[in-house]
Amino acid sequence: MTTKLTTDICIIGAGSGGLSVAAAASQMGAKVVLFEADKMGGDCLNTGCVPSKAMLAAAKAAHHAKGAPKMGIAGAPAIIDFAAVKAHVADVIATIEPHDSAARFTGLGVTVIPERAHFSGRRQVSSDNYQVDAKYIVIATGSAAAVPPIPGLDDVPYYTNETIFSDPQKPDHLVIIGGGPIGIEMAHAHARLGVTVTIIEAASIMSRDDPELVAILKTQLTNEGITIIEGTGIANIARDDANKLAPSITVTLADGLRITASHILVAAGRRPSIAGLNLEAAAINSNSAGIITDRRLRSSNKSVFAIGDVTGRAQFTHIAGYHAGIIIRNILFKLPAKIDETIQPWVTYCDPELAHVGLGEQDAIEAWGAGNVKTLTAPLSGNDRAIAERRREGMVKVITHKNGRILGASILAPHAGEMILAWALAISAKHKISKMASIIAPYPTYGDASKRAAGSFYTASLFSARTKKLVKFLLRF
Repeated sequence: MTTKLTTDICIIGAGSGGLSVAAAASQMGAKVVLFEADKMGGDCLNTGCVPSKAMLAAAKAAHHAKGAPKMGIAGAPAIIDFAAVKAHVADVIATIEPHDSAARFTGLGVTVIPERAHFSGRRQVSSDNYQVDAKYIVIATGSAAAVPPIPGLDDVPYYTNETIFSDPQKPDHLVIIGGGPIGIEMAHAHARLGVTVTIIEAASIMSRDDPELVAILKTQLTNEGITIIEGTGIANIARDDANKLAPSITVTLADGLRITASHILVAAGRRPSIAGLNLEAAAINSNSAGIITDRRLRSSNKSVFAIGDVTGRAQFTHIAGYHAGIIIRNILFKLPAKIDETIQPWVTYCDPELAHVGLGEQDAIEAWGAGNVKTLTAPLSGNDRAIAERRREGMVKVITHKNGRILGASILAPHAGEMILAWALAISAKHKISKMASIIAPYPTYGDASKRAAGSFYTASLFSARTKKLVKFLLRF
């Protein structure tokens, strides 16, 4: 028998975005029904941000076990128990899991239904045992790993981010298809845990980030033994069973080069999770990128909102959380809140970290014209904290309008993810570069490089012949 429910908000998907909407709305007095057919917490908790950062932390521990000879500290190669590393990853997930659990959300007053949902009307969602009529519906189904149509790939075992964290087996040679953030993070983690790693990228790695900083990062990765192959695709993948005890996989590139791998990780982008939603029943438009929304995150059916990865916008947990705030203001407070995609930061958690917010250099030039854009840099080679810690690789790079308006910032540094917040705030508040240049930065910090970059905006005028004449004149009095 089908149970019929009526609610204020029905949410499909219990990832970070869906949970944020559910928690806020229920605590503000709205009736909320939440469908989740798989694991509460979605990709971020179970197969994304949380396990990847836990694995990267283990990799960093292994890396630093070798000591720092230039500092007079001797060490030894880490003894790595790969299965124990994966147990550590699972423990981190389990520790955070209660915060995202069905029990917690039920306690908040949310009706949690562990079933797969689909639309059965413009304001109606159904599952095997429930039919829910709602004033508003939020699609928060996220995304899944996209698997490219490479000949032979379906005939061999391969990982995606959804499977790699649960396998306790240590790869001998991991070939990663894709050089985006997921591929780079997993490459660095596995390399530091004693795995031979090859990245194959059909275009160029980290193509969304600043090319100058990516080039520095690429040098760091190759110095740690990671092989990076760019600008060529894969012609064929085949399984080699000659060694029955340890069958291998042969990856043949478009240029004829052959690579023998023990394991493959597919990290070639994401696809929106919209299959089976029966969007047509609710007159919801979509395309290959996901649900089509306006800046208020409303779909073509104005009673239905979409949030996070499924919208085809920037695919980050913090962006889904930001979307949740936009939706709450629209639904509960009837405010026409809109997303601002100029202030969306992202971080790739390799070591050093690569962070960005706002416009990149080329995007700024295209938007404002080359004559109106200034690029400010502060290499870590001149930062005293970086020198003290022997981490001089990296740079702070800031893009401004010639009038001093901050347009964007990119940072390659050991703590770039923490440093980028100041620039995100500055851009959000529409501050000019003078704000950053005049701030008192504690010494010695990596953050001082941000102040140094900001100060360079004034270097040409401050030390000009005109300024010197003015100073000489004033000193007469």
